[in-house]
Amino acid sequence: MKTGVLVMAYGTPSTPQDIEPYYTRIRHGNPPTPELLADLTRRYNAIGGTSPLAKRTDDQVAGIAAALERLSPGRYDVRFGSKYEPPLLEQAATSFREDHFNLVIGLVLAPHSSSMSTDQYMSRAREALGPDIEFVEIGAWYDAPGFLELIAERVNSALLTIPAEQRDTTEVLFSAHSLPQRILQQGDRYPEQLADSAEKAAKLAGVTSYDIAWQSAGRTADPWIGPDILLVLREKKAQGFTDVVSCPIGFVSDHLEVLFDIDVEAQGVAHEIGLNLVRTESLNADKDFVRILAEFVHDVAS
Repeated sequence: MKTGVLVMAYGTPSTPQDIEPYYTRIRHGNPPTPELLADLTRRYNAIGGTSPLAKRTDDQVAGIAAALERLSPGRYDVRFGSKYEPPLLEQAATSFREDHFNLVIGLVLAPHSSSMSTDQYMSRAREALGPDIEFVEIGAWYDAPGFLELIAERVNSALLTIPAEQRDTTEVLFSAHSLPQRILQQGDRYPEQLADSAEKAAKLAGVTSYDIAWQSAGRTADPWIGPDILLVLREKKAQGFTDVVSCPIGFVSDHLEVLFDIDVEAQGVAHEIGLNLVRTESLNADKDFVRILAEFVHDVAS
């Protein structure tokens, strides 16, 4: 019997017409207000009308499957499920049950884990799989062998675009998606994971001047984890930094939170205050990245 691998990701609207139903699902059946929908549409229009995330994710899943096939021919069956956009993760999990799998490994395409993000994927998948299938959950995987080295290489590549005489006034800023502060009351280690991954990646890159920030906070009345990257950029300018390398370490693909929140919104703030902002290249379906994930899954399965 093959080992199932359920790869999960957030999902994204496939067309401009899908924006409203997509965010209605995210908002638990409550459609976005006309004002919110207009703002969301504006953001997608700024990056070309739709996000490339769906294609990027498809390529990542295919890359993981191919790498696993090379590691152990015929052993793995890799399927994809999304949190908010078809194919939903419940559909993929159910297909494993219908095909009588005994073992399924769950992997979310996010290097850090939390009760309000990756744990929700796992809970939904576990319920759909049912009690008769062994479900092995891969939590935070930022310390997968080779992953932070890959991040460090991208940081160094970005640093090379900055004139040598300005390196002493350059800061590397690692960021991840913010979450509501209430997770901290539950002992959630998400912030500690970001801090740990940033520290290790900076050390591997030989960087001594770095910081962390949060981005892409939701539009709710609840307070979200900070400081926000837009505020941090202003602080860095006030502290005398001339250049910032943005490394959105919490994301593994080009999508709205990178292409708009960093490349448009944060870049706009940087331009306004006279700060040079350079972003690290996204991982997307980089062959070394998908190989690292496949090897990590293979080690867990073994």
